[in-house]
Amino acid sequence: MPTIFTHTLVPIVLNQARKPEPRSRWVLVWGLFLSILPDLDSLSFAMGIAYGSQWGHRGFSHSLLVAAGFAGILACFRFHGWSRVQVWAFIFISMASHGLLDSLTDGGKGVALLWPWRHARYFAPFRPIAVSPIGAHFFSARAFEVLLSELLWIGLPAVVLTIALRQSGRGKNH
Repeated sequence: MPTIFTHTLVPIVLNQARKPEPRSRWVLVWGLFLSILPDLDSLSFAMGIAYGSQWGHRGFSHSLLVAAGFAGILACFRFHGWSRVQVWAFIFISMASHGLLDSLTDGGKGVALLWPWRHARYFAPFRPIAVSPIGAHFFSARAFEVLLSELLWIGLPAVVLTIALRQSGRGKNH
C-alpha cells in the first residue's frame, strides 16, 4: 500500500479543481478521512483474519461499492456550495482512489475492487509503487525506498496536476 500521507493527495488535488467561491471545507475533510479509512482493515491482522480473506487487509474496505456507499451517505447531507452530485463524486473518487493506488504497488495480495460481486483481488498491469511495510515495520530502512517511490509516482504527478489546475483558471474571477 502507499502510505496514508500519499492517499490524502487525491482529495487535496481534487479540491484544487473547485471554483474559488466560498464552500464548506467539510467535504474536503471527509475526503481526506475516507481516503485513508480503508487501511483500518490492517487491524484484521491482530484479530487473526487471514490477509486473503474478503474481511482482511485490502479486502471489502477497498472496494468500489464501499466507496460508492460512503459517497451516497454523505451526498444526503447539505454542504454549503456543493451540490449532492459534487459531494458524491468528490467522496467517491477520494475513497475509491485508495484501492486503485494500492493496486499499483509491487507487493501484497491484490485489491478486492469488485467485492462483493467478485472475491478476486486485482493488481494494475503497471505496478511501479513500492509497497509500504505495515505498522511498526514502516519505520525501517525500507521506508525511505517506499517514500521515494511514492514521491516519484504519486507526489510528482499530484504537484504537476495541482499546478495545471491552478493555471487553468482556478482563483480567477469569471
